[in-house]
Amino acid sequence: MEELQASLQPRGLTLSTFPDKGRSLLAARDFYPGEVIISQEPYVCVPNNSLTESRCDGCFSKSNLKKCSACHVVWYCGSSCQKLEWKLHRLECQLLAKLDKERRKSVTPTIRMMVKLYLRRKLQNENVIPVTAMDNYNLVEALVSHMSDIDEKQLLLYAQMANLVNLILQLPNIDIKEIAENFSKFACNAHTICDSELRSLGTGLYPVISIINHSCLPNAVLVFEGRLAVVRAVQHIPKDSEVSISYVETAASTITRQKTLKEQYLFTCICVRCNKLYDDIQESAILEGYRCRDNGCSGFLLRESDEKGFVCQQCGLIRNKEEIRKIASDIKALSDKALKCSSSGNLQEAIVLYKNIEKLQKEVCHPFSIILMRTWEKLLEILMQLEEWKEALAICRLTIPVYERVYPGFHPLLGLQYYSCGKLEWLLGETDDAIKSFTKAVDILRITHGTSTPFMKELLMKLEEARVEASFKLSSREDS
Repeated sequence: MEELQASLQPRGLTLSTFPDKGRSLLAARDFYPGEVIISQEPYVCVPNNSLTESRCDGCFSKSNLKKCSACHVVWYCGSSCQKLEWKLHRLECQLLAKLDKERRKSVTPTIRMMVKLYLRRKLQNENVIPVTAMDNYNLVEALVSHMSDIDEKQLLLYAQMANLVNLILQLPNIDIKEIAENFSKFACNAHTICDSELRSLGTGLYPVISIINHSCLPNAVLVFEGRLAVVRAVQHIPKDSEVSISYVETAASTITRQKTLKEQYLFTCICVRCNKLYDDIQESAILEGYRCRDNGCSGFLLRESDEKGFVCQQCGLIRNKEEIRKIASDIKALSDKALKCSSSGNLQEAIVLYKNIEKLQKEVCHPFSIILMRTWEKLLEILMQLEEWKEALAICRLTIPVYERVYPGFHPLLGLQYYSCGKLEWLLGETDDAIKSFTKAVDILRITHGTSTPFMKELLMKLEEARVEASFKLSSREDS
């Protein structure tokens, strides 16, 4: 790790090890909001290809795709991406082409990523691909696998996957136990590669980025520019402070976040947010619990000691447990129907069902409930597909106050929601409101995304065009 430490030093970073969390990345100088802390290309990555959707292996694009004529597994959008991947895919292609059709169907993106991992190591050992302090297999070996914490069922699955990888590779001196351990490392350390609007495109292993630990109140954010992982500060990070990002959706109660972290990453978070016990009891009840039956009261409910009902912590009113159970059961039944309708393309029926769900949720959920927010998000998605712009804007505006509450000030999802709101407002001729929304989006996303990407240039251009349009409208009114 001495080479890595030396490589990080000019970047204003240093490695350290703590007993409770292992390796950590520390700031060796002050970092300020919007500043790039570190960036890294993936050691290996794969697009999220499925039977219904494929992406280019080089850039993850869905346009102009052509399947590799030899292996019939990998897709490329053009010769430049094919050349970019050729050194690695040349070997992978030969191996995949040997598989029969049925076996080839078993080659999931995760299996492919493991095959590519060992082929990349082979090419680096043979000096076909250069080795650097930030790009070498030793960094993968140093990642934590948590093998001792995995249950027997998961271990068996990793062993079966390792056997398939070994069958595909047919390389001498391959250790199946090591392959299984690397699958566990993928589960704990791989990152979902997203586009600028945080839509999932693929999965990548970034061994240096993986050193950055989790916090539910992170001081940095991870975004992607193509396949490049970029970590930016979202607040002032003083010298000698630890750099942190969030591994999970932060719009959730501590109980939910802790459960997700334990199940997926096999650790218990002890960050500042998780240690605020009383605040979290109140916040959990608001975000994921129930509201007072008095519409004029903003109190939150907790179970009575006899568990016969829920008592409002503000006005003392008791809400019957059976009443809540009945409404929750009705919501579940409607949700199942709505999901089937939206999956089968029956979008109009799905809208009716989600509106009924919203009505029931408003009876039991706090106005800032995440559960209600998710229903609005589904409604917004369907309304956008149907080009029902006016109604979509009304729903989008409902989500903003909840986003502002559940996400920190410089969270990309909050910025993106403002951007969506601005685009709808501009489309509907509400130019002044669009300028306000675009401005708020820019204030957040310039910190999380920078200003030089095509996505941010488009946002800044929209803001400028909206300002010009507003100025033109104002001058036209003055002249008339």
